[in-house]
Amino acid sequence: MTNIPVKKLRDNAILPAYATAFSAGADLYACIDEPVTIRSHFTEMIPLGFSMAIPQGWVGLIFARSGMASKRDLAPANKVGVVDADYRGEWFIPMHNHGRGVQVVYPGDRIAQLVVVPCMTASFTEVDELDETERGAGGFGSTGTN
Repeated sequence: MTNIPVKKLRDNAILPAYATAFSAGADLYACIDEPVTIRSHFTEMIPLGFSMAIPQGWVGLIFARSGMASKRDLAPANKVGVVDADYRGEWFIPMHNHGRGVQVVYPGDRIAQLVVVPCMTASFTEVDELDETERGAGGFGSTGTN
């Protein structure tokens, strides 16, 4: 297990927490003083109230929580948030309402989940040709019939 330093920036901030022993993602909690209403097809920035020092060579990936997305139509607007190891500012989640009705985020709601994974930095080299593969240039849907 890797220890990651987290600095509370607001008194009511809740540190990321795993719901079960085998959870891949740690829940992220809304750090707001009053409910935030999100109109249909609109996005609101929801603060988490902390900053974090992700270790070099790692990245924080922020995903939707399945219950929020499937039951309340709320998910991060950018689909998957990427938090780089050198970011030290306050964390926010741009929550988007994909549904037709108004949704409300309440203080302390679990609104997203964080997965911290190793991240390799690549170098990119221009070449004249690429090696051949069975798939080749087949794009979307090219490997199946559906």
